[in-house]
Amino acid sequence: MPTAEQPVHDLVGIGFGPSNLALAIALRERQARTGERIDAVFLEKQPSFGWHRGMLLEGTTMQVSFLKDLVTMRDPTSEFSFLSYLKARGRMLDFINHKTMFPSRVEFHDYLEWAAAPFADQVEYGAEVVAVTPVTVDGAVECLDVTVRGGAGELSTRRTRNLVIAVGLVPVLPDGMVGDERVWHSEELLDRLPSVGDPRRFVVVGAGQSAAEVTDHLHGRFPGAEVCAVFSKYGYTPADDSSFANRIFDPVAVDHYFGAPEAVKESLLAYHTSTNYSVVDLDLIDELYRRHYQETVRGEQRLRILNASRVVEVARDAEGVRATVEFLPTGERTVLEADALVYATGYRPGDPLTLLGVTGEHCERLPSGALRIERDYRIATSEQLRCGIYVQGATEHTHGLTSTLLSNTAVRAGEIADAVAMRLSGAYALSR
Repeated sequence: MPTAEQPVHDLVGIGFGPSNLALAIALRERQARTGERIDAVFLEKQPSFGWHRGMLLEGTTMQVSFLKDLVTMRDPTSEFSFLSYLKARGRMLDFINHKTMFPSRVEFHDYLEWAAAPFADQVEYGAEVVAVTPVTVDGAVECLDVTVRGGAGELSTRRTRNLVIAVGLVPVLPDGMVGDERVWHSEELLDRLPSVGDPRRFVVVGAGQSAAEVTDHLHGRFPGAEVCAVFSKYGYTPADDSSFANRIFDPVAVDHYFGAPEAVKESLLAYHTSTNYSVVDLDLIDELYRRHYQETVRGEQRLRILNASRVVEVARDAEGVRATVEFLPTGERTVLEADALVYATGYRPGDPLTLLGVTGEHCERLPSGALRIERDYRIATSEQLRCGIYVQGATEHTHGLTSTLLSNTAVRAGEIADAVAMRLSGAYALSR
């Protein structure tokens, strides 16, 4: 167990994806601006930096402007901007001549790796957080002990005054479904594909952007294979990325949403689900329809669209996977034998309470049972807990759509950095 003499960090960040990377940048830039140093360390269970590597598909682009990078919305002059990255890579003019606001996903991932590299001394990779334990002094929780399992399985502890949880999204499979070498979530697509050899058929389940991208990728990469897209709609729904609707992603929308009555919050989420959930870029919809139609003309139906349908049964054997698909209007069933079944069925936010354990007993809940989260992204806690617990992600219910997405990452990270600094200065003043 840790001793009383154990060093205490000002901040420990759990996870080191784009959110906590943006926080690390905000802390460093705040120090350069104010001279105040915050001792921060970040724990990442992956062996190196990576962000949805399994979906870095050739030809896919970001769905947000490059200006909504890790810093620009907070500080356009930052040396960690996407434009600074282009300059460092010698591609500034080439990107400008490309005439796009939306870089490829592969290029944006390279930008993130470039931005993460200067923080190698603050990040422990291959470090999985397994517990968060309160450190109590005279009846008050003054610090938190974060227990970490390293790559060799050894356990160690980091003690901190503040915790920032940014564990990202958890892939979701249908109830009762377990992934294996034949049944995948789209998140692991590129990792799994080398195992299929010379495939005959894929089945892709889902109606959102990832499902359409997986369908497009498999159809292009495997010209001898049939690709069956299964979804319960009649067709893919276009994403609403129109100019006025995009205002839901403005940073000020967080303020509007946070202070709104609950009925208004529910309405805003309902109105704008078409900006982010189960929707597809219109250009990709049109491209898939074009291919589907041309194959119909040629009498070679390799891209099959099984709309208004659902998978009702899945069986596995040594040869592959057998998916039974039901056409919802009539109940007619079709059995598809495939090399792999890919579920592009989305994600859910990681639950902070899963990590917090007994520390979670100090966290306040809303009437709905969800965590009560303050405007500065700090979980509301009992008076006995003196340290700050902040979350990046899992705040849609309190802060709205904008708060959890890349669009607001730069601003959110700056707000958390300022909140932690203010909290530390207050604590230090009291101690003196």
